[in-house]
Amino acid sequence: MSLGIAMLAWLGGDALMGADQPQWGHAWGRNLASTERGLPGSFDMGTGRNVRWVAPLGTESHSTPVVARGRVLVGTNNGRPRDPRHVGDRGVLLCLDEATGALRWQLVVPKRAEDPYLDWPNSGMSSTATVEGDRAYVVTSRGEVVCLDMAGMENGNQGFAEEARLQSPEGEPRVAAGPLDADVLWHVSLHAEAGIWSHDAAHASIMVHGDELYLNSGTGVDNTHKKIRTPDAPSLLVLDKHTGRIVARDDERIAPRIFHCTWSSPSMGVIDGRPRVLFAGGDGVLYGFETVSGKDVPGGEVRRMKALWRFDFDPEGPKEDVHRFNGNRATSPSNIYGMPVLHGGRLYVAGGGDWFWGKNAAWVRCIDPRGTGDRTGTALVWSAPLGRHTMSTPTLSGGRVYVADSMRTLHCLDAATGRSLWTETVDGEVWASALVADGKVYVGTRRGELSILADAGEKRLMHRVNLGAPISATATAANGVVYVGTMTTLMALEDGARAGGR
Repeated sequence: MSLGIAMLAWLGGDALMGADQPQWGHAWGRNLASTERGLPGSFDMGTGRNVRWVAPLGTESHSTPVVARGRVLVGTNNGRPRDPRHVGDRGVLLCLDEATGALRWQLVVPKRAEDPYLDWPNSGMSSTATVEGDRAYVVTSRGEVVCLDMAGMENGNQGFAEEARLQSPEGEPRVAAGPLDADVLWHVSLHAEAGIWSHDAAHASIMVHGDELYLNSGTGVDNTHKKIRTPDAPSLLVLDKHTGRIVARDDERIAPRIFHCTWSSPSMGVIDGRPRVLFAGGDGVLYGFETVSGKDVPGGEVRRMKALWRFDFDPEGPKEDVHRFNGNRATSPSNIYGMPVLHGGRLYVAGGGDWFWGKNAAWVRCIDPRGTGDRTGTALVWSAPLGRHTMSTPTLSGGRVYVADSMRTLHCLDAATGRSLWTETVDGEVWASALVADGKVYVGTRRGELSILADAGEKRLMHRVNLGAPISATATAANGVVYVGTMTTLMALEDGARAGGR
């Protein structure tokens, strides 16, 4: 993307959205609002009203679907095997036909066997894929970055020919690549090449800029939840998108201050006239970095990136010897699960005490991302409290901010001031974020409830239904269709469609 186009995306907000949705969040700013139109405000799974198709997933699915080049990519596990050659617990990335939901190919990777906390059993492939042109990039549940041919094996095995090694558990017979297997173009292990220590499951969404890939490393605590085994590991990584070579990494030494894990994926935007990388570390601090060109980094070298600015999201939280606060619901450091969102020249971030181990305090904050140095005391525009914990990425639309929390509440706030406009109680905790599209707000819960509300300054519920399985992933809108994934099923919802009822 050229700087001029990026500037238009930054200044124009939603102007470039619509059509395919090849990554999690739109343009550089990562906003989860779309300009898609004609989307259903209600549907009926029993009669098939406004349902284009329904595709089975595994038994656990936490990945947000993306749509590009007539394909839908979504992560899941192997609880319902699609190929009898691949059995047992695996991380799976499914490539489905956009029109029908039929399987086109799948990336299947074995679980790491050394320690379940490196690759949590049955959790599947939680990362959201990113598509650019005819290539897809994803961080697997094993902590590997993989580049895939969007055509799969339909056009032959392109270059790399070791898929059998990648998709076979160590010590077991090799499973040769077949017609339903992904065509891997390159891969790199973040454990071996970057020295990270995965925790639970990799959860990353890669951002593409020029010839480089920007991603969070997923490094975190070990199985004791009280030790950082790799204190020198990076939190932010930059890879060459053509080869997977690690071009750069942060030099902020964040790892020793990580309370749980590095959850948040980076954003980008044009700030002070230049493209910037916006990143929330596992230490609860926001960082702004310059972009990097691999052409300026000689082969074999890895550039160390120093932050241009930093903003402590929770300056009152502990910063040293952080793991002594594990399980303390009154006092602990903060962390950030969702992505920082740049919109209208402001940065919106939700975070607070760790959902599983931290204090019962959370906020959504609006920050001025300009300037340099420590901006903790000067960059805050406003702050609004949330209930206990949050995993959500804020969504901006029409001068409003939508964000959910662990207290089963969806908040609608004024984007300029943080003033509460309305709240809605939903049935179940919210791990996902809100999708805003076509005047509607779509949000799912861990009890399987999907709510559709009006995107407006006054609360209006349009539709509510329980889909029968927990929802972890954010809904996606592309080409006139809304994709809603539960742990076990992906639904393509289209106004006027009628699939076979169940």
